[in-house]
Amino acid sequence: MLKDEFDCLVPQREFSRRDFVRTSVGSGFAAAVLPVVAQTTIKTDSVGLVAGEVTIPVGDFKMPAYRAAPANKRNAPVILVISEIFGVHEHIADVARRFAKLGYFAVAPELFVRHGDAQSYGEISKLIAEVVSKASDAQVIGDLDATVAWAAAQGAATQRLGITGFCWGGRITWLYAAHNPSLKAGVAWYGRLTGAVSEMNPKRAIDLAGSLKAPVLGLYGGQDGGIPMNTVAAMQDALATGSPAGRASKFVVFPDAPHAFHADYRPSYRKAAAEEGWALALDWFKRHGVA
Repeated sequence: MLKDEFDCLVPQREFSRRDFVRTSVGSGFAAAVLPVVAQTTIKTDSVGLVAGEVTIPVGDFKMPAYRAAPANKRNAPVILVISEIFGVHEHIADVARRFAKLGYFAVAPELFVRHGDAQSYGEISKLIAEVVSKASDAQVIGDLDATVAWAAAQGAATQRLGITGFCWGGRITWLYAAHNPSLKAGVAWYGRLTGAVSEMNPKRAIDLAGSLKAPVLGLYGGQDGGIPMNTVAAMQDALATGSPAGRASKFVVFPDAPHAFHADYRPSYRKAAAEEGWALALDWFKRHGVA
């Protein structure tokens, strides 16, 4: 994995344990992104929801996750919410609650937990080397399959399944859209499309354009220093000659937006682009049978 694709606009300094507050999955913020930009951080309450930490069995492993769903509602459509490299912190939990307020059963699995606490790292390079790089694509895809099975056991409507992810999670969104034939749609926020491959990450998103099983909406920033626009253009070309789901996929590029423009707790947040992207994401899920 390439360091500079993840650390755009993230403060690069050490933080003491006093700066890092976490009591459970979906609480606090990662040390690497402190201090939080409090004046723009969106807070979504849990009134009318069932929300909080859950445990999802993945074989013999018990994977923590944050779940938010409408209270007393069965057969809610499912959205998988995939985090950045910082794990399932308060912003990711808030995104799950935003979906739940709209009637979705939203689940954000903690995909790095086997390898360490992603939120406790103050240095991006150490976080990637010691935690993120150890989460193989095969492990992550298996964890997401287990999350879908768990959601079905809770009474959620996994036949109306969507996925969305941010940065690292944006790339995973593309991968999962090529993996699960039951997926209806995906929304990838500024996820890497090209780059190096390895034993842990054997395929790039662009390599899977021809085998997508669900259409993906890509939401990208024109000023993203880690994802050049020529890679977006290359992905568009690959999708145009790919599977039916690939041909149905599309990109929306916000010309003035940087990387992580949806992250309302960071200086990279761009309100107009984030709000338009959110509206486009909701419409995408509705049009493709998730809602």
